Amino acid sequence: MLKFWKKKSAETDAHGKEVPPAAPDAAVDAGLPEAAASGLREALAEMPSPEDSRRDSESFVAPAEEPAPTPPKRSWRERLSGSVFSRSLGSLFVRNPRLDDDLLDELETVLITADVGVEASSALVEDLRKRMHKREFADAAALLAALRQALIELLKPVEQPLDVRGRQPFVVLVVGINGAGKTTTIGKLARRWRDEKRAVMLAAGDTFRAAAVEQLKTWGERNAVPVISQGQDADAASVIFDALQAARSRHMDVLIADTAGRLHTQGGLMDELGKIARVLKKLDADAPHEVLMVIDGTTGQNAVNQVRQFRQIVGVTGLVVTKLDGTAKGGVVFALAREFGLPIRFVGLGESATDLRAFDAEAFVDGLLPDNLGQARGHG
Repeated sequence: MLKFWKKKSAETDAHGKEVPPAAPDAAVDAGLPEAAASGLREALAEMPSPEDSRRDSESFVAPAEEPAPTPPKRSWRERLSGSVFSRSLGSLFVRNPRLDDDLLDELETVLITADVGVEASSALVEDLRKRMHKREFADAAALLAALRQALIELLKPVEQPLDVRGRQPFVVLVVGINGAGKTTTIGKLARRWRDEKRAVMLAAGDTFRAAAVEQLKTWGERNAVPVISQGQDADAASVIFDALQAARSRHMDVLIADTAGRLHTQGGLMDELGKIARVLKKLDADAPHEVLMVIDGTTGQNAVNQVRQFRQIVGVTGLVVTKLDGTAKGGVVFALAREFGLPIRFVGLGESATDLRAFDAEAFVDGLLPDNLGQARGHG
């Protein structure tokens, strides 16, 4: 009967003009028993309108069939040796190889300059000073080995890999200020989890920045993962809510949601993040399952203030520290670990997808230390 009604709706009148279709209820009621008419009304009501179908098709970006080949990894040492921390520490032990208080005073200055933080630097050096006075170190190399161990012990508690198993979809809300590398990190995470044979979907929730949506779509195409978006200036909470619905219906393993990154001092951004978290809980009381904050490793101690602000509003559960290769000082990782104790899930050591590494405390410390210690251990 439905097919017949569709056929009649396309008929023309005597002048050759198409006759508009009759209202659904009229078509249903035309000569049908009440029970059949009622059932057909319900079926027609559930059919999406042309506007709904068009909106859905515009918001969904079909991925490429296969992502580009993954480039080879470079070692932690190769990536971190150019940091201020590594260069300053190496220079110190060349200039002052003698084991004395002057060496420790200079060491404290190097640590503070490298963004380890005043409190953490002072605590590390004072412990080494006490041990030196007890004659626990035979020479400066022994002191450097003790520093290595102390740094690893500081970072070990925050070496906690992100496990996305146990939820379907596992919702990762990515936050952080503009320029920290949020969207790039999302693209690399998508590639990482896709390579692990997980079904990944992205949500373009940064609707404030003009290029953010298109940038995320590009990452989706590059990594062969779908992207849900509604364009610039759309309501971010609505975009991410729709993405979670889509991820559930398509049985995705992971949903990664981008968010706006205006300065953390702007109240509007924090209100928006709070709204996103509340809206997600309407579909999943435990969502988001991870609030991952991306921090630019070159921002130094300002990163500590950023984490403090975001943590109060949206409950940050894990950190990604980016841009640690090149000009980054590197020490901010130690400051964050001491100040917050939040899991450091990943660190960014370069531009390629393989340069987003799961955080490894020992490999990280050895990558920063002078060659006679770090390079000898050969972490990949």
